[in-house]
Amino acid sequence: MAESAATQAAPVTHARVLRIAVPIVLSNSTVPLLGVVDTAVVGQMGAAAPIGAVGIGAIILSSLYWLFAFLRMGTIGLASQAKGAGDTAEEHAILSRCLMIGLAGGALLIVVQLPLFAAAFWMSPASAEVESLARDYMAIRIWSAPALIALYGVTGWLIAEERTGAVLAQQLVMNGLNIALNIWFVIGLNWGVTGVAWATFIAEWAGLLFGLWFCRGVFAAPHWRDKVKVFARAPLMRMALINRDIMLRSFLIQVIFVSFLFFSGDLGDVTLAANQVLMQFVFVTSYALDGFAHAVETLVGQAIGQKDRARLRQAAILGCIWAVLVAVALSIAFAVTGVSIIAIMATSEEVRAVAGAYLVYVALTPVCAVWSFMIDGIFVGATRARDMRDTMAISAVIYLILTGLLLPSFGNHGLWLALVISFLVRAVTLGMRYPDLEKTAVS
Repeated sequence: MAESAATQAAPVTHARVLRIAVPIVLSNSTVPLLGVVDTAVVGQMGAAAPIGAVGIGAIILSSLYWLFAFLRMGTIGLASQAKGAGDTAEEHAILSRCLMIGLAGGALLIVVQLPLFAAAFWMSPASAEVESLARDYMAIRIWSAPALIALYGVTGWLIAEERTGAVLAQQLVMNGLNIALNIWFVIGLNWGVTGVAWATFIAEWAGLLFGLWFCRGVFAAPHWRDKVKVFARAPLMRMALINRDIMLRSFLIQVIFVSFLFFSGDLGDVTLAANQVLMQFVFVTSYALDGFAHAVETLVGQAIGQKDRARLRQAAILGCIWAVLVAVALSIAFAVTGVSIIAIMATSEEVRAVAGAYLVYVALTPVCAVWSFMIDGIFVGATRARDMRDTMAISAVIYLILTGLLLPSFGNHGLWLALVISFLVRAVTLGMRYPDLEKTAVS
């Protein structure tokens, strides 16, 4: 109770936003770095097919895993509201619930992997060589699904507790191990694409164990194993409804990104590889802005738990100020250094040339996408998952319509333009619902 009282008394300031956000930005920076290393390591093989295989395999698995992204976002919203309300027993019970869901969800994906992979490659236009390599990669990585999905919940819980330093340490260990094993397995042992997969498998299980170590204080208290509390009907139903809507929203996001790479495959292996290289810039953007979105999620959730409208508004404004500054810096950095970074990630001159021709779109992405990330963060903290689901559906439909209209005439330019516009549509449609959120969330 003393900790919750201190949380309620602490003002929402620039310093507090940065204390939450900066460790997340730093920890997230290791994730796209991992993607860059994956791409760069297989890029040293001197062919487009291995780059495309890792890209296709990773995006398919990431899409499946991100169907469970609700576990992190829902946990942040629910746990931060419980923390703001001073309900320690519910905070601990939420951790138990998300661990059970994560491990069960990962086990389910392992069981149904064959039909899922068959469906994914039926939709994918990748060449036979790319598909064969991607299947080898996915057959290994799927076995760490329970660890990675459960880790979504652990990470969300730690963020809601404002323990983002622990999240940073966990990510540094997991991704640092992954990078080291990547280099050893692929370059040192010449395992190729399967070496990338084995490195990720080992690192993801190690990451879950390390994350649980940071939660050891919860396991020393009785609430996490209180069956009556953990399985209480009302909070379980609320969690299920919120998670259902966030899962549908995550599915729609993945429709956009998966179809983007599939459409890229229609344009040839070189364009697919070039777009995979460029997508690393988009991932850098998302992980950098996520840090500030998570800060807003936590502080908005606590404000709602405290029923304090002024704190809610202040958290939203301060978070957006810092996110916009970071977005502008990223856009400038991509424009200035993008060609050099592309040259590091790919040795193929064809891939370099095609990627450079479309660099302008990744330079525009941060300043266009920042608004959707931040408004998402506000709605996650408020657990307004239905609004997020509905507006994401609108954004996905508009993206697919634009792709159908622009791709035949403008090729890869049309594909990238549709993606950038989808970020803006998501921000506008969700932003229109913010006044209602502020009016009703703390009533």
